[in-house]
Amino acid sequence: MVEIIKDYLGKRIELIKLQITEKSSLSAGIIAFLSIILVAFSFFIILFNFGIAYLIGESLGNISYGFLIVSGFYFLMILIVVLFKKAIVNAVANRVIDFLKQ
Repeated sequence: MVEIIKDYLGKRIELIKLQITEKSSLSAGIIAFLSIILVAFSFFIILFNFGIAYLIGESLGNISYGFLIVSGFYFLMILIVVLFKKAIVNAVANRVIDFLKQ
């Protein structure tokens, strides 16, 4: 009986190690993928915003106005994120916990 329990515990520990390894490698792959997407999307957003700011500024007759309007838009976005910080943090935390439970 003792041998069976020792064998069971040994196999259970191995299974847990394999599950941890699987989740770790999957998480690392997702982090790498998201990092690449984030860098590419950042370049897109930066260049797109320069284009939009220039376009708005040209239509208003002063390029500076376009850049001020675009930066004002991002300032409003920052205020919204700060106001809803707790809800955003909770939503992200819940998704991470759900992912790790699988």
